[in-house]
Amino acid sequence: MKKYTLLFLASLALWGCSPKTYQAKPVSSQASAEIEARLKQLNIQLVEPSVPTANFVKTVRVGNLVFTSGHGPDKPGGGVYQGRVGADLTLEQGQEAARLTGIALLSSLKKEIGDLSKVKRVVKVLGMVQCTPEFKDHPKVMNAFSDMMVGVFGEKGKHARSAVGMSALPGNIAIEIEMIVEVED
Repeated sequence: MKKYTLLFLASLALWGCSPKTYQAKPVSSQASAEIEARLKQLNIQLVEPSVPTANFVKTVRVGNLVFTSGHGPDKPGGGVYQGRVGADLTLEQGQEAARLTGIALLSSLKKEIGDLSKVKRVVKVLGMVQCTPEFKDHPKVMNAFSDMMVGVFGEKGKHARSAVGMSALPGNIAIEIEMIVEVED
């Protein structure tokens, strides 16, 4: 009897350890429509992401996390916001640069995952503001980006964040932002 009990327990243990297969949850068309409506309401028009200028990619997905490269403030008609906040740009212009950077990030994210309604959570954001040494309102600049993420994703858009000042950024861009996003499997 002990032999059969051990055999039974061993088979239960193996059954519990067997690999499980997961299927992606279908994205509801209602959820997609809600995100698209929010984008429209916030006057956000996504764009085709620009091609990286060096040997890197805009996004990398690892499991259910998407890591973005640093993005800059692409203007809708071409070009980027350039200059230092506190010298060349006002706080409000820095906030507009943060908003444009958010649009660039959302565009790259959508290209990676296909549908922004798959976003489970904006997890972590790093905002780098090119500014003068005297400028102390980096968080106020980044608030424009954070407010936009909450506007698009609701509570799922709230994130951990760092906002830091930089003496220089590539191409003299005013702001560079990267983020980590959790998405549906």
